[in-house]
Amino acid sequence: MSETKKDTSIKFVQCVASCSIALNLFLALNLYLGSSGKVINNQLSWSRLAAEEAELAASMDCSGHGRAYLDGFPIDGKPVCECNLCYGGPDCSEFSPDCPANASGYISVARVKVKFPTINTYIYTCQQRPDNAFFSSGDPLFLEQFWREHAADSGILVAGWHRMSYSFSDQTYISQQLDAHIRKLHNVVGNAVTDGKFLVFGAGSTQLLYAAVHALSLPPDNTSSSSSPAQVVASIPYYALYEMQTDFFDSRESNFQGDAAILINNSDVTTNIIEFVTSPNNPDGQLNKPLLKGSNVKTIYDRAYFWPHFTAIPNPPAHEDLTIFTISKLTGHAGSRFGWALIKDERVYERMTRYMQLNSMGVSRDTQLRALKLLKVVLDGGGREIFKFGYEKMKKRWERLTNTLSLSNRFSLQKVSSQDCAFFRTPREPTPAYAWVKCEREDDEDCFEVMKSANIIGRAGAVFRADNHYVRLSLIRGDDDFDILINNLHKLVSEEGGVSETM
Repeated sequence: MSETKKDTSIKFVQCVASCSIALNLFLALNLYLGSSGKVINNQLSWSRLAAEEAELAASMDCSGHGRAYLDGFPIDGKPVCECNLCYGGPDCSEFSPDCPANASGYISVARVKVKFPTINTYIYTCQQRPDNAFFSSGDPLFLEQFWREHAADSGILVAGWHRMSYSFSDQTYISQQLDAHIRKLHNVVGNAVTDGKFLVFGAGSTQLLYAAVHALSLPPDNTSSSSSPAQVVASIPYYALYEMQTDFFDSRESNFQGDAAILINNSDVTTNIIEFVTSPNNPDGQLNKPLLKGSNVKTIYDRAYFWPHFTAIPNPPAHEDLTIFTISKLTGHAGSRFGWALIKDERVYERMTRYMQLNSMGVSRDTQLRALKLLKVVLDGGGREIFKFGYEKMKKRWERLTNTLSLSNRFSLQKVSSQDCAFFRTPREPTPAYAWVKCEREDDEDCFEVMKSANIIGRAGAVFRADNHYVRLSLIRGDDDFDILINNLHKLVSEEGGVSETM
């Protein structure tokens, strides 16, 4: 064999060997990196199956009257539609015409077998539940369409090993990136000053409300007892949870005294007083201010509804000692259970942090990750998209409600003054989350029962320690709930005479 042929053969063998080594190395790396969750050749590895499952649930056709969830009960391994109240059938297309309008959450949900014309199926029906008077009442499902339109931006996929530790790497229970985004959000919206404030996270505002009562009830030296318990008050009509929590926890440090007005002329400056100020107020949407003053008075501002969906944002921003917010009324994600408190006093901050440590060891890390993702979407474009969507939605609902009740002399709505809005940079009418309806007839002594007789489930005025001539109707639930509410209200108003039967 010639030297030239030998050289060629040797080079060929070397090439094959090198290619074989390279191929095996590539396959080994591909196997290793693939199992480690890397993106290979622009293809997903471990996340592919999870993404497919999420897409399958999101793509389920529920006729616009329901939705499918990953954690729903599957049939044949596939997610099924969970229908809105009053709808049923495999695709939620069957309507139950006698189902009441849920304008409260003042219900239980019963799974009832119903025979529709075409199929035997289950539907979810409303039933009154006075013992659960405040649960689920503020479901802000009116924002669901916004998030459907931002499915790609707001979706999140969490690895099985995400944040398994009790704490973050800085040994706290708070995501520093989420902290920064919350501060940026308030700066963009202009509804609260965050400079010089501490942040505490909680399971919605619910957990933080009592954490604040606990922190403000303790005497200055942090001892566990004082000469007399703090008196907790709020202005009527007030959110029932303030009273219910204080009574339920039954602490020797505080007790609920009721209406703040009873203490206006109180000369006792030794007893600690804690006043809840809800602004905008639940149930009537008023921008409440503190009634009480003095060195012994401490104020908790509940700002759950202080967003451009519901109210004008005045200038300057709120600069308060203790203010509580919740993501449920900001983005609509009530089920995520996330809220935060802005706190000026370091001692109060430390007490609330200690309460959270002993109560729940902080907020779920998964919840914080989802909240961060949602706030990034909110902040995109300076927040104008979601707030414009929310405001326009609420404005249209208020127009429909006002037009319906304007045909009646029997019912009236609360009056909330329009204001200049620093966020939208224009005057705007208020669009509160709830309608505070008054039955004007003297013989309509229980407005809740009047509404109930018209197949409308509201929230009785007595729940808010107000007169029962009032009833609260939620305007922030889903489109189906709101449409049924308006239709049933129209029928009720029509009974007075002179009103067209169709709108």
